[in-house]
Amino acid sequence: MAEGLTVNRTRNGERGAELVEFAFVLPVLLLVFAGIVDFGFLFQRYEVVTNAAREGARLATLPNYTQADVIARVNDYLNTGIGAGADANATTTMVNTTVAVSGGPGVSARRVEVAYTSTYLVLGPISALVGGSNGFSTITLHGVSTMRVEAPGP
Repeated sequence: MAEGLTVNRTRNGERGAELVEFAFVLPVLLLVFAGIVDFGFLFQRYEVVTNAAREGARLATLPNYTQADVIARVNDYLNTGIGAGADANATTTMVNTTVAVSGGPGVSARRVEVAYTSTYLVLGPISALVGGSNGFSTITLHGVSTMRVEAPGP
């Protein structure tokens, strides 16, 4: 019994040590968790921007569609995937191009590029609180898609 008492006495002398250690580790864990959440949202937005460019290129390759139609389709996709008003942070360009094909003439194609300025939801405000630069709060995501132009039907 005496041995059990001495063990408890030494443990009583370290009472609260776990709490102090947790207090040191908690801010780091919260920053890691915030980074995981932020980059998850950022990756989701990147996928939406890439798919919006693909959707715009798909429409641009069809006959009888104008650049305004393509931009409207891209903006609709962005507003659906990211949220209302997302098209205000987006720039869409469409370029006619020719894709080289080995052993034959080039193929007419259209390239659609979407640039979307995304803001960090968690890490940006945290960096501003601790005096970080304001340049960390936004990033520009690019989605590019090139598709060959469909020939008009007979």
